[in-house]
Amino acid sequence: MDHKDAVRLKATERYLLNELDPDQLDQFEEHLFDCQECALDLRTAAVFVEQSKSMLTEPTKILSSEPARKSAGWFAWLRPALALPAMAVLLAVVGYQNLVSIPHIQEAASHPEVLPWVSLNIATFGGENREIISTPGKGFLLFVRIPPDGTYVRYNADLYNPAGKLEWSTTFEATKDQDQWPIAVRGSNRPTGTYTLKVSGVTAAGESKDLGRTSFDLKIQS
Repeated sequence: MDHKDAVRLKATERYLLNELDPDQLDQFEEHLFDCQECALDLRTAAVFVEQSKSMLTEPTKILSSEPARKSAGWFAWLRPALALPAMAVLLAVVGYQNLVSIPHIQEAASHPEVLPWVSLNIATFGGENREIISTPGKGFLLFVRIPPDGTYVRYNADLYNPAGKLEWSTTFEATKDQDQWPIAVRGSNRPTGTYTLKVSGVTAAGESKDLGRTSFDLKIQS
């Protein structure tokens, strides 16, 4: 799923409402790793929903002590006791987005940087681990080379941290005549150590085969 598909499907809203089918859910969650705009939209919407619930709870308790009145249906949201707190939360979220989040993203987009990177070969045995030297919280690039094979329609890649715990998984198409894929690893506070990348190929019938694994040393310098 690319950004245009996410916008067309209104994936952020449907994700919060649990209206995405399993395939769309997997595709959107994978898309969130690479799309800062969708990730920001999702965080903003989630904050708005949670803050609205919190701020609307107290007015509801106060109103419940009043004599029972005939329900006003959806027009109840227009009552000041309910509408004003919700509007305040909305204005706060929009203000933060306009004054802080969006300018920060635009600033980052207008100042590209060269990320640390390493070239990795799958199904190559022996040899020394490659090394990436990075700083705390900074991302890096993995250029993963997989020998061409028309058997597979897509590949699955799993990254394991120095403790052997799965850190993330990603899936990408097995494009014809392409033998190298750049994988952007988002910034995080990762420890220094040896990381292992495991790659498997998936056939059109859904069968998966382990293609190999490789490793690299990540060194974090302040």
